[in-house]
Amino acid sequence: MNIKTSNKKALIALAIGGFGIGMTEFVIMGILPDVANALNITIPQAGHFIAAYALGVVVGAPLFTSIGGKWPAHKVLLVLMLWFTVFNTLSAFSESYSMLLVSRFLSGLPHGAFFGIGAVVAGKLAKPGKTASAIATMFAGLTIANVIGVPIGTYFGHHFDWSVSFLLVGLVGVLAMLSVYFWMPTLSKSSTRGFKKDVKVFKRTELWILILLTTIGTGGFFAWYSYIAPLIIKVSGYPESMVGYAMIIAGLGMVVGNFLGAKLTEKLAPMKAIIVSLSLMVTVLIVNTFVAQNPIAILALTFFIGIIAFSVATPLQMAIIKASKGSEMLGSSMNQSAFNMGNASGAYLAGLPIAMGYGYTSASFVGAAMAGSGILIAVAIVWSKREQRIKEEKRRIAFNN
Repeated sequence: MNIKTSNKKALIALAIGGFGIGMTEFVIMGILPDVANALNITIPQAGHFIAAYALGVVVGAPLFTSIGGKWPAHKVLLVLMLWFTVFNTLSAFSESYSMLLVSRFLSGLPHGAFFGIGAVVAGKLAKPGKTASAIATMFAGLTIANVIGVPIGTYFGHHFDWSVSFLLVGLVGVLAMLSVYFWMPTLSKSSTRGFKKDVKVFKRTELWILILLTTIGTGGFFAWYSYIAPLIIKVSGYPESMVGYAMIIAGLGMVVGNFLGAKLTEKLAPMKAIIVSLSLMVTVLIVNTFVAQNPIAILALTFFIGIIAFSVATPLQMAIIKASKGSEMLGSSMNQSAFNMGNASGAYLAGLPIAMGYGYTSASFVGAAMAGSGILIAVAIVWSKREQRIKEEKRRIAFNN
């Protein structure tokens, strides 16, 4: 097997892992009413399972990446998939609110480390100048999960039992483990610097600003997506069976947006690509609030929101990897923590006006406000870097004179 073919299979292995992670992260949103009914809780309470998983990602990303730093990256990826498989399968056997809450938290622990380490590994496997495309290939698994895995999981969750959805996730986890074991080449340690040196990356102000940007900016999407099921059923007037199709439409948009984001990143600077994507997100989320009652328009907007939301993933990942030079895997994993802090905060903040009786369309207004805040942060970063370059140029000129 030549190196080119081997690298392609390794990227596919990462994509399969991403497929499983995408399925478990998003299928809960499609079966939210089913879980709420089965456990005799409200839909906003069921939204806590989304937040619990996201919190697991936030905690697990730096923890697992740091612990795994002393071992080769391919072995760490395999162990992360093993953990993922075990606890997602256990989620299917949860019989109470508390038990499922804990299971979802534990299921989320390997998520950030897998994507964080995987993104850096994908970059190393990529051809020169194609790092963004390689990272997008890994994230393609997550987006394709929204076209195939999530709708299938949602269908079985609706027609049989919500627990079946997580059993299917467990099966995907087994497939991911096998693909990583057989297709991932032998890699060096996840960290060559050591834990004490790696954690010094947290002293960089730019890293924390980017984490805030990811949290708030992507939180805009999750504010809308977390409540897509009740939006489709209760506002647009579709039957429950339509939720799965709506999620396929959103997933198709995510697939397109993922690769569109890679192209934007290769054509523009990552920060400029982020500003473009978030600006479009604000627009479509606001429009969504006015057309949600129109059955045709809501499906069209679902597709476009999917495109725009995932066009920001790769440029954000690239920006944070650059800001974490020397500790790329830890920094990259922290971006996954930020994505899921956006997941948790978006679901929580959007749930507040819903719980207060303002209706499910209010979630889109919350999302637009969060994405808009992300734009302000991104513009501030660009402006700050521009001012820094101007100052450095002035110092260089003064020194030469």
